[in-house]
Amino acid sequence: MYRNVKTGGEITLDSGGMFTATAVSTDGFSGPADFSGRWEFLDNQGSSDFVYLSVDDGGLGRTAGIQLYTEDQETVYFRHDPDGPPNLVLTRVAAP
Repeated sequence: MYRNVKTGGEITLDSGGMFTATAVSTDGFSGPADFSGRWEFLDNQGSSDFVYLSVDDGGLGRTAGIQLYTEDQETVYFRHDPDGPPNLVLTRVAAP
């Protein structure tokens, strides 16, 4: 489980390839949303590694997928602008 202490947003990536996000704003413009779906880690040789989140119907409107970038195993983040800073940084925490 990853959490942003300031916003309370959380993402859980389970070992079966499913994820849930609670109170997460992925782009820095829209309000927080709850959404879920499947995840897949993509090792990008030329750039940052990321987790591709395939979003199920609901929660984010028409969005079908989002990239969740990985800094290391302890930190993940969303970045709306590929050249800009992260929009939301989440840090690994122990699952309840």
